[in-house]
Amino acid sequence: MSFSMSAEASERLQKLKERYPDPKSTVMAALYLVQEEHEEITNEGVHWVSEQTGISPVHVMELVTFYTMYRRKKLGKYHVQVCRTLSCGLCGAKDLMSYLHERLHVEPGEITADGIFSYEYVECLGSCGTAPMCEINDTYFENLTPEKLKQLLDRIEREKPDLSLSTKRDAIGSGLTGEGYSKVLGDKPL
Repeated sequence: MSFSMSAEASERLQKLKERYPDPKSTVMAALYLVQEEHEEITNEGVHWVSEQTGISPVHVMELVTFYTMYRRKKLGKYHVQVCRTLSCGLCGAKDLMSYLHERLHVEPGEITADGIFSYEYVECLGSCGTAPMCEINDTYFENLTPEKLKQLLDRIEREKPDLSLSTKRDAIGSGLTGEGYSKVLGDKPL
């Protein structure tokens, strides 16, 4: 199978390499570029990153399989990661997962029939003071309850916001903004 990356992604990686004394330092960014362009990191993508950074494929694969932000398979357009570590676990992460299972009618790691949502448990996302929380694509949503999560998913279905970080543009998407966000989550707009 032939694997290629766009000129834009290759140029972005080259610019990153110029910022570091060793191209190995760009391995995480290179993985993000592959994932952004192909929606998953295949074995071919691992080999491309290996060639670009000078890190052996097995060591690149170690990163891919260790960190939950890298995907080995395609997920829903909106992938919900519910933190289950101590703070979130004690404050209601299980209720959030139950709600997601009930609403989406798929198991963790599966994609809804329309391709819009997938979800999974993950370990600490570093937002313990605002538990329970989840990350949808690259955006945190904190102090959640099943009711707030319902309102959030309803809004995502309606507005189809961009909740992802573009490594090519080096920018976060437009996200959910405005007064409606504040009303749903009781927080400041993104």
